[in-house]
Amino acid sequence: MDPSTSGLSQKVAEAGQPQLLQFWNELSPEEQSNLIQELQGMDLQEINGFFKCAMEMSSSSKQEKMDERMEPVPREVLGSVTRDRESLKDWELAGLHCISQSKVAVLLLAGGQGTRLGVSYPKGMYDVGLPSHKTLFQIQAERILKLQQLAEQKHKVKCCIPWYIMTSGRTMESTKDFFSKHNYFGLGKDNIIFFQQGMLPAMDYQGKIILENKGKLSMAPDGNGGLYRALGHQGIMGDMERRGVEAIHVYCVDNILVKVADPTFVGFCVQKGADCGAKVVEKTNPTEAVGVVCKVDGRYQVVEYSEITLATAEKRSSDGRLMFSAGNVANHFFSFSFLKDVVEKYEPQLQHHVAQKKIPYVDAQGQLIKPDKPNGIKMEKFVFDIFQFAKKFVVYEVLREDEFSPLKNADSQEGKDTPTTARHTLMSLHHRWVLNAGGHFIDENGRRVPAIPRDGAAGSVSDAGNRNLKDGTDLPIKCEISPLVSYGGEGLEELVKGRDFHPTLMIDENGVHELVQNGV
Repeated sequence: MDPSTSGLSQKVAEAGQPQLLQFWNELSPEEQSNLIQELQGMDLQEINGFFKCAMEMSSSSKQEKMDERMEPVPREVLGSVTRDRESLKDWELAGLHCISQSKVAVLLLAGGQGTRLGVSYPKGMYDVGLPSHKTLFQIQAERILKLQQLAEQKHKVKCCIPWYIMTSGRTMESTKDFFSKHNYFGLGKDNIIFFQQGMLPAMDYQGKIILENKGKLSMAPDGNGGLYRALGHQGIMGDMERRGVEAIHVYCVDNILVKVADPTFVGFCVQKGADCGAKVVEKTNPTEAVGVVCKVDGRYQVVEYSEITLATAEKRSSDGRLMFSAGNVANHFFSFSFLKDVVEKYEPQLQHHVAQKKIPYVDAQGQLIKPDKPNGIKMEKFVFDIFQFAKKFVVYEVLREDEFSPLKNADSQEGKDTPTTARHTLMSLHHRWVLNAGGHFIDENGRRVPAIPRDGAAGSVSDAGNRNLKDGTDLPIKCEISPLVSYGGEGLEELVKGRDFHPTLMIDENGVHELVQNGV
């Protein structure tokens, strides 16, 4: 096929992107066909507009710090597991009631590959080395299963939590195959809906689209905020509407501690009449490179650490806490009606953010060059960019050690957010559950491992026991509790109360086991 007769030459020339066809005559018929298909599905003028706006926004925001325009989250929109203990049970019951009516859906952002972990497959397929060797996908699936059971037991009706999983072009097939191979981890196949986020081409600083080889554009996912466009383009909002979904919990795949469809968070948001909510953890160190949820010019948004001065980051309230302490953990609530408005009305108003990257490219001679410094940009939107449109926005603060431990990097000596830290935080949480349910651990000398008090949250799904114990050791006791047994620490007393255990302790649907081998 000749690009000039198909109108393709004219299309790329008018868009100022003639370089895309510069190697046309060197391509095989199959490569030519693939390139035509890629370019025909692309609105080059729209992409040029994205580039222009993104670069303008990037240059204006570089000069400007946010400090003067920021104010912290007001107490009246804040719910907290430590400061609102007397309300937690009510919120949880309200959330379980919504779940029992099949009105709550879960939306998983799972587009990322495990590149920084040293693997090429999707991050959700990663095994952090727990005694059970469960992957992140399996742990999350089993939490959904357990929560459905808890809601059904409470309200004596069958219910379903549909699971919408957003993949990227690079992870879609392997993710679907993985779920199929594992029989959807016991969930109904029809209630797991996969869809794909969009892709955008990488561009150089002059706005020219980069070729990664002679016949292929360099493409990258359009950020987790590409969610909203994908929801519209792929019929997901229609599917939610048909199912009667009224509330959606959105989260990222890499957090091993995530409380999927957390009934207390959902109930808090529903009872407050919120159309949008953000779960946060307290930022304890002023220089921690995490975005904070706050108000800017009276509207809610996430301000990145790089956008404020150190003086603002260090500001403290009268109680000694950081003034801007609401650390964003990509864990959100949306009402269906708000999400529909975002998809239909507000998404086109969102600006792309610019990420400067080292992007491999072919030069004019057709040689592949791997640059050693940034040579172009990838454009992306962020999932939290839509906070500004919420009429009723709330913030829910939880404990980091109970709910947030992301998996981002390969293991290293002083590693942060690694498989080891993820494994340790989950085992430490499960150890605390055993202690709180009246169980104890015995060390290799036959002595009870001491427990030390902590300032902790009241129970989530829910036990009325003492919630403020944790282990007195640096390394966690090796202990894993299947989500099929306990979603949030509930229901363990009959299994552990008054009993002494040797690590490694495994509690799963087949009972309580002490594993003889000591290696995790």
